[in-house]
Amino acid sequence: QRQLVESGGGLVQAGGSLRLSCAASGFNLDDYAIGWFRQGPDGARVGIASISDTGLTTKYAESVKGRFTVSRDLKAVYLQMNSLTSDDTGVYVCAAYYGTFRGLTRWEYDYWGHGTQVTVSS
Repeated sequence: QRQLVESGGGLVQAGGSLRLSCAASGFNLDDYAIGWFRQGPDGARVGIASISDTGLTTKYAESVKGRFTVSRDLKAVYLQMNSLTSDDTGVYVCAAYYGTFRGLTRWEYDYWGHGTQVTVSS
């Protein structure tokens, strides 16, 4: 019964920061590459960042490059979000792939969390 659980979302003013976490239940997270996606009001999921199982390789969407940082340790995967804007608002979902590395496309991943809400106000 593999499960991913996100945390750390909330309401923040533009220019502020949040740090999201993705933890696993029922499996070892360090065997999986992890992706972060943002789900907008239309339900579409946009790839934000991904990280390899070892943490040595990362990939970012152009819209967040230089502002967001994905990292991991033995327990969880993190998404540090700085200089937030209203365009960053959405439900942030983490996804796991049983392998070394995946990109920013939804079909590349096997397991999905339910997301944590991030709202950026002006």
